[in-house]
Amino acid sequence: MKTADPIPRDEAKTGATSPAERTAASATAQQRGPSLAALAWNGYGLRVAARRTLASLSAVWPSAVAVVALLLLWQGYVVASGVDQQLLPTPGAVWSALTTQRDALWANTLVTLWETLIGFGAALATGIAIGVAIDLSPWLRRALYPLLVASQAIPLIALAPLLLLWFGIGMTSKAIVVTLMCFFPIVVALADGLRGADPELIKLFRSFGAGTLRVFWSARLPGALPALFSGIRIAIAYSVIGAVIAEYVGAQAGLGYYMTLKMHSFSTVGVLATFVVTALLSFALFALVALVERLALPWYYTQGRAGGV
Repeated sequence: MKTADPIPRDEAKTGATSPAERTAASATAQQRGPSLAALAWNGYGLRVAARRTLASLSAVWPSAVAVVALLLLWQGYVVASGVDQQLLPTPGAVWSALTTQRDALWANTLVTLWETLIGFGAALATGIAIGVAIDLSPWLRRALYPLLVASQAIPLIALAPLLLLWFGIGMTSKAIVVTLMCFFPIVVALADGLRGADPELIKLFRSFGAGTLRVFWSARLPGALPALFSGIRIAIAYSVIGAVIAEYVGAQAGLGYYMTLKMHSFSTVGVLATFVVTALLSFALFALVALVERLALPWYYTQGRAGGV
């Protein structure tokens, strides 16, 4: 005697026997809300997000406390000493200048940012090219390295007027100043990173028959990237300073030019407001490079966390 087929598991729970009834039952189950597994997973995701947020705040709050303490000391000194606020304005006065002059500051910030990006891009390309060249050629290293070190002994504040005479008051002279300010840390960091490659890893590649270029691209250059990014972080912090110095010597727009105008009009609060914008611009570029480094080198930060760094 033939026995009846058992009811499928989903039909036993919902009581649905036909495809249409099963579809309706599934829709009803979805309307009732997410399953316990989904709720548990969402709770885990929220806990992970909360831990990451707390970790980020724990890394930021010491700097925030230091800034707030510095501002309070500044405010207290100005009020207690009775110094003329034309000479030393309060933080509130600087904030007021930032808000009232925001349009002019923003327009000049864009000019400085453009000069900084062009000069830094040229410094990055030049620094990487020279760093690789002096690593691959010992003769070039002996020939160029002393010249690179000697170039840093030249004060750019004295060289900037000459560049202004040679290349004019436009973008070219400003970009050259930024390039000269930034390329040296990139060259030194990359050269040292390439020299510090893991010798055991290089021997492993050699044992498999890898040539010089293969060893360079697959072993030495990836190992030098953390050092390269360290040099890039230093260079990007200097880049805005180079642009402001070039504008200070001679320009028609930019934060350095705007600072000169405020100095000539004896507006201390305007000069300090320009200082604040310059510092914020440097910090923003530095944070952008740090973000790019984390995205480009996830393995480096994973190893650092595993090692307790």
